[in-house]
Amino acid sequence: MAHDEALAPATVAIAVLLFSGCSASEVINTGGDTKCKDFTAQDEKKQNDEISGMLKDKRGAEPNNLEISATRLSALTYCQTIGTEDRKISEAPHG
Repeated sequence: MAHDEALAPATVAIAVLLFSGCSASEVINTGGDTKCKDFTAQDEKKQNDEISGMLKDKRGAEPNNLEISATRLSALTYCQTIGTEDRKISEAPHG
């Protein structure tokens, strides 16, 4: 019974997110699964967080600031040119 009570707040939070119109990447770091439409709407800090998460997931280590900046620029350029709004930023060409 205690297990069910512990899940209740998380369930409510997820339901609120789903019905509030917020995309997942506005609330949590979705890394490389972030869609271009969400990525281009984010501020630079949030974009850097998404890129950092994507690179860390891919390489298993924390990326340095140069890697994050270069990859963010690549993903942003991709999303603003040939990437459609539903494409993932991980599909952008990056090192």
